[in-house]
Amino acid sequence: MDAVRDLLNWRSLRWKTVLLVAVCCGAVALTVGSLVHSSTLARSMNDGSAKAVAALSAALEDYERDGVPTDTLEVSPGAMPDELLRELREGRKLSDGYATWYEADGPGDHPSMWAARTYRGKPVAVEVDMTADLLTRRALDRHMWKYSLLALAVVVPVSALAAELPHRRLRRVAHTARRIAAGDLTARTADDRGSDEITDISATVDSMADSLHQRLLSEQRFTADVAHELRTPLMGLLTASELLPAGEATDLVQDRVRALRTLVEDLLEISRLDAGAEQAERRRVPVGEAVADSLARTGLETGLTATGAGYAETDPRRLDRIVANLVVNAHRHGRGPVTVTVAGTTVTVRDHGPGFPPELLAEGPQRFRTGTPERGRGHGLGLTIALGQARLVGASLSFANAPDGGAVATLRLPAAD
Repeated sequence: MDAVRDLLNWRSLRWKTVLLVAVCCGAVALTVGSLVHSSTLARSMNDGSAKAVAALSAALEDYERDGVPTDTLEVSPGAMPDELLRELREGRKLSDGYATWYEADGPGDHPSMWAARTYRGKPVAVEVDMTADLLTRRALDRHMWKYSLLALAVVVPVSALAAELPHRRLRRVAHTARRIAAGDLTARTADDRGSDEITDISATVDSMADSLHQRLLSEQRFTADVAHELRTPLMGLLTASELLPAGEATDLVQDRVRALRTLVEDLLEISRLDAGAEQAERRRVPVGEAVADSLARTGLETGLTATGAGYAETDPRRLDRIVANLVVNAHRHGRGPVTVTVAGTTVTVRDHGPGFPPELLAEGPQRFRTGTPERGRGHGLGLTIALGQARLVGASLSFANAPDGGAVATLRLPAAD
C-alpha cells in the first residue's frame, strides 16, 4: 500500500525528474522542429523564386520569338497580385530586373510563386504552382511531430525507470531516519554504492545513528554506575538514620533518605531494563482485580471504573509497577480527581491537571526531564519505568491530553486466550 501511495504521489522526486526530462525533451524537439521548419521554408522560397524566374525568362524568350505570349505568361496587370506589382514598382527584391512574390492564400489552398519584370515598359509575370512544395513541408511537419511524440513516449517511461533507483535509495534513507527517530538506533542505511550525493546522505545518517547510539549507551552506563555506586553508602546512611533519636529533624532526615533510596532503586530498575536483564513471567491475570489491588497499595485517593474488564496475558508484578507509577505520577504532577478506567484489557489513567507537555507527547518520556514547571517537580523516572515495563510485557503505553484538560495515559495489555 505504501509503495502504491508513493507511486501515485505526483510531488515525489521521481515524477519531478520525469517532468524535467519530458520538458527538456519537448523543448529540444520544439527547437529542432522550428529550425528545420524555418530552414525548409527558406529553401522552398528560394527554390520557388528561382523556378518562377526561370519560367518567366523562358516565357519571354518564346514571346520574343513567336510574337505571341504563351499561356503561362501574364501580360495584364489586373491578373497579377497587387503585392507583386508593388514589389516591381518600388524596386524591392529585384534580381536582374525580376521581382518575386509568394501568394500563400491561393484558391483552394494552392499557393503559388509569382515572378515579374518590366518588358517593353509593361509588367509581365509568370505564376508557378507551389502546392507540391506545401504538401511536402506539411508532411515533414507531421513526421517531426509524430516522431517527437514517439520519442517522448519512449523517453518518459525510461526516465521514470532510471529515476526509480535513486528514488528507492532515498526512500531507504528516509525509512531508516524514521526508524532512528522512533528509537531504533541499530537501523542503518548500508548504502555504499558509488560516491554520489545519496551515498553522502546515507553515510551521514549512519554516522548520526552511531553517534546517538554511543551517547545512549554512555548515558545508560552512567545511570547504572551511579545507581550501583550509591547503593552501598545509601544502605549505611539508611541504617544510620534509623539510629538517630526521635525528633522532627530525625523525621526530616529519614524522609529524605527514603526519597534517595527510591531514586536509587528507580535508577537500578532503569539500568536493568536498558541492559535487557529483566524477564517477564506472564500468566493469565484478571485486569480489574489487579488494578484494584495496585490502587489500594498506593494509598492514594483514586477513582476506579471497571467496565467489562477481561483477562490479560501479562506479569502481575510488572503490571502493578506500571499502574502504580502512572497513578503516582498523576497525583504528583497533575490535579485531582484522578480516575482509572478498565475496559477489557485497556487501562486508562487520567488526571485533571495541565496535561502532558508537548515534548513528552512528541518524543515520549525522558529520564530526568519533567516537562513544564506547572506539572510539578520530579526526576522524570516514573513514566520512563512504566514505558520500559510495558514494553517488557508486550503492552503498549501511550500518552495524550484530554480535550477538556488533563493528562491521559492509556495502557493496552495483550489479551489472554
